[in-house]
Amino acid sequence: MTTKDPAVQEFWDELRKTTQARIGLGRAGNALPTRHVLELAAAHAAARDAVHVPLDVEKLVVQVRGVGIGAPKVVTSRATSREEYLRRPDLGRLPGDATTVPHTPADVGFVLADGLSPTALNHHGAALLTELVAQLQDRYTLAPPVIATQARVALGDHIGAQARVRTLLVIIGERPGLSVADSLGIYLTHLPVPGRTDADRNCISNIHPPDGLGYAEAARVAAALVDGAVALGRSGVDLKDTSRSAALGPLSVHELH
Repeated sequence: MTTKDPAVQEFWDELRKTTQARIGLGRAGNALPTRHVLELAAAHAAARDAVHVPLDVEKLVVQVRGVGIGAPKVVTSRATSREEYLRRPDLGRLPGDATTVPHTPADVGFVLADGLSPTALNHHGAALLTELVAQLQDRYTLAPPVIATQARVALGDHIGAQARVRTLLVIIGERPGLSVADSLGIYLTHLPVPGRTDADRNCISNIHPPDGLGYAEAARVAAALVDGAVALGRSGVDLKDTSRSAALGPLSVHELH
């Protein structure tokens, strides 16, 4: 597009307010304007940094302890370095020392995992956990949280089984992109054991206020999924998000299918 017509420019300016996608950027000759080229390069650098900048474990431990459900246990996967973690996803799914996680039988357990964006966990992890606890603590017993490094989602199955929690919420840094480098996801697994697949989980994605899903809304959806998993006896493809139906009253087990 060109930017000579003010009406056209105004149209694209308004449309860009509704999305983080790079649309209607105009051109300078046969290329993008220099400003947008530099913004793209900066976004690419931020995405790369989000993957490689280490999780600030000490700071996160202090923040998570302050949530009030116990001192967190720190574990790692079998990936011994960030480079190995990126080359060998399978090692990120296996525990290096999950047997050190104490038995803390509870209704709900939490794993805060660095995933592919430690930056996301640095920015949002403790605040999201705080909202989850606020939504769940009146109805369920909560296990002390676990912080996992060099971790993939499936590492949570080993941790949850070792801790003996009934439903596990893995809060993990999502793969960064050129629009968002610090987005978190929540993966819910009911009755976690090694060998669970993605079909056994429910995911809440794109958590990164102010532009993405907010902490309170994400926690509300997660709490509804926990309720549904308990009622249904399983999580995954058979469990649907019914949080938007809460105002209509409780749903039966059959309505959760």
